[in-house]
Amino acid sequence: MSSSESSQSSQSSEPSEPSGSSEPFAAPPKPPREERARRRLALVGGSLGNLVEWYDWFVYASFAVYFADDFFPGSNSTAKLMNTAGIFAVGFLMRPVGGWVLGRAADRHGRKSALTLTVTMMSAAAVLIAVAPTYGQAGYLGAAVLLVARLLQGLSIGGEYAASATYLTEASAPNRRGLGSSFQYVSMTVGQLLGLGILIVMQHTLTAKELHAWGWRVPFLLGAVFALVVFWLRRRLPETDAFTKETAGRAEDARGTLRGLWEHRRQAVLVMALTLGGTVAYYTYTTYLTKYLIGSAGLPKNTATLVSFTALAVFAAVQPLAGLLSDRIGRRPLLITFAIGCTVGTYPLMSALGSASSYWSALGLSVLALLIVTGYTSINAAVKAELFPTRIRALGVALPYALANALFGGTAEYVALWFKNGGHESGFFWYVSACALVSLVTYVFMPDTRDAELDPAGTPEAAAVAQAVR
Repeated sequence: MSSSESSQSSQSSEPSEPSGSSEPFAAPPKPPREERARRRLALVGGSLGNLVEWYDWFVYASFAVYFADDFFPGSNSTAKLMNTAGIFAVGFLMRPVGGWVLGRAADRHGRKSALTLTVTMMSAAAVLIAVAPTYGQAGYLGAAVLLVARLLQGLSIGGEYAASATYLTEASAPNRRGLGSSFQYVSMTVGQLLGLGILIVMQHTLTAKELHAWGWRVPFLLGAVFALVVFWLRRRLPETDAFTKETAGRAEDARGTLRGLWEHRRQAVLVMALTLGGTVAYYTYTTYLTKYLIGSAGLPKNTATLVSFTALAVFAAVQPLAGLLSDRIGRRPLLITFAIGCTVGTYPLMSALGSASSYWSALGLSVLALLIVTGYTSINAAVKAELFPTRIRALGVALPYALANALFGGTAEYVALWFKNGGHESGFFWYVSACALVSLVTYVFMPDTRDAELDPAGTPEAAAVAQAVR
């Protein structure tokens, strides 16, 4: 490798503390209309695919109560739900594998090809679930089909996060990477809302018997159709400039390797540590929140569902605002604010939510909690992508994130229920605070990545921004 290549790799892999990071960027020259249109297409393509991925991921959990009887015999309804939940958990275990396989593919063959592959896998998984035979039709073959589908979904979602995080960050204007990457959690949340909205509509238009008989298959068929539309859209996406320049200067076998990731092991550990608190908090106040409001606060199911739906809608709306703020003041202030708020505020917030007696009190507390979490969710994709050089960026984001998510995010609900079952529910609140504290220490000592040069020899806009911050 030439000295110039080595210099470029060093620059992009070790972002230093910028001078005057609290000052806003100097305004770069306005890009041409064609360039702006290309970035808008990239934003839409990356975001919509992520939406469909997460719609399919969460709709399984939302409709499990309606199809559990079809695949597992017996009279114990709890055991049936546990079986479907076990298959759901397998998806989390496959996410690190998907992060490794598809992260490597994104670094070797391009962000666009990896994004197309992830949505193809998710579409295939949705079709498998939609047509899976029941126990009465084919015995446990139906359960085996569910298992294969969840394995595909786990692989897909494990690669989708890194591929979309990398693509959205690289495709954004240099001084708008926080804004661009914030749409990852916008699309994730809207995917959840879409699945929840379809469930609410079907509950009001179909009878319980119809939902159990065939209605539960409808959202999976819709997911497959959505994925086909996104597949067509992603095929039209442009590749990012950063990856295109990387392929021109480095052989394929030098990109996306575990040896390359080991060379950047400090950044990989940073990704796991900064993810720890964020993923636990996110799953606590999203997927676990409805169950907590029903089981601990005693709210009716329809009220708790409406609280979660409304709070998530507000949460999605504020992500771009926080991402844009990080483009002006830096990433660390938002991360540190999140971690302090979560460390100090989890116990009183969860205690108050457990005592909420009305829709409005539960909604206000839920929105407050999710606003705190926004300090992490709105910018974590950009921060992780900005830590690595182009040749290892997707794998560097994918594998450490997937490991942290599987170990801590995927188990958050189980840990919460374990504490509750043991009669020490408040112990979970301290667990969430402890995870946030670990991330807080990480945020305090890590560099602010806002001014990292993803592609030092990239576009004129990137060069102008780099010159401004020097």
